[in-house]
Amino acid sequence: VPSRWIDPSALPEWAVPEGFDGPVGSVVVTPLPGHGVPAGALILLRRSDHAAFDASEESFARVFAARAGAALSAARLYMEQTSITATLMADLLPPMLRRVHGVEFAGSYRTAQDTERVGGDFYDVHPGAAPGEKTLAVLGDVCGKGLEAAVLTGKIRSTLQALLPLAGDHQHLLRLLNGTLLNSRHTRFATLVLASVLRRENTTHLSLTSAGHPLPLIVRQDGTVEEARTSGTLIGVLPDVKSTTAEVDLRPGESCLLFTDGVTEARGGPLGDVMFGDDRLRAALAECAGMPAEAVVERIHMLVAEWIGENRHDDIAVMAITAPRTTHLTAVDGRTAGRYTA
Repeated sequence: VPSRWIDPSALPEWAVPEGFDGPVGSVVVTPLPGHGVPAGALILLRRSDHAAFDASEESFARVFAARAGAALSAARLYMEQTSITATLMADLLPPMLRRVHGVEFAGSYRTAQDTERVGGDFYDVHPGAAPGEKTLAVLGDVCGKGLEAAVLTGKIRSTLQALLPLAGDHQHLLRLLNGTLLNSRHTRFATLVLASVLRRENTTHLSLTSAGHPLPLIVRQDGTVEEARTSGTLIGVLPDVKSTTAEVDLRPGESCLLFTDGVTEARGGPLGDVMFGDDRLRAALAECAGMPAEAVVERIHMLVAEWIGENRHDDIAVMAITAPRTTHLTAVDGRTAGRYTA
């Protein structure tokens, strides 16, 4: 609106900013064009002791408003898209793991691209409804990386959530999951490992089933590292899947490590072309004997990250399931002290 059309005395109080010195002598109101609807308005004020806005200044205001309006509209659109993306991403991000029914769970995840938040690796822990019921832990790897792999990851996780009532029968659960992937539009496949976990007094029992996935590793109290004797075919390729389940008992201070091949296949070293490998992983895990689950995960993740350096890598996911050391409270000199025993 040209300044000659506006009576400054009719300007509402909210349009005059705090600190404006002197009465308003001239006003220009210019719309900020947006995407379909105005993004706002640009209001220019000039004191009465200055000359009124001329035609060239009003033209400059329109040019500035056009650019400012486009920038504001783009920022608002980006904010809306970011909000939508964050909502959709919430179910794709790895969950925060915690202690469940007396058993420690911890996880660590790193995507192939540090600028991305989701990828093809995933893990989940589904607590049992009561302490006497098994908790289902899952760690898997979808073929590929980036958002496309993350979409299938989300589908697998939601399908497993729906199949929780059948979690006691790993083979049946894997067959149903396999059928779901075969009937989907995705051509990708996945590998995963299932762990049903139940604590009985000082022993934590695990039922471990691998579906084409790297085998879980067990670290004992003395630092001995064992490989769980489980095997199985990958998911989403063959019309039927076959698998065997390993039964493992953890004593206090012992851990089971689930990991994706992004750990063992991470390339680094002096020349950047040597894989981290199974032997290096076993040696690192042996040093974690007796550690809490969180410490085990942090140690493995740190060593792999140092090995990779600035090199390119695949998605990396690690989960530790640890039977915690029991704590007995005793009175010492009138004070309560904790004593850890195996």
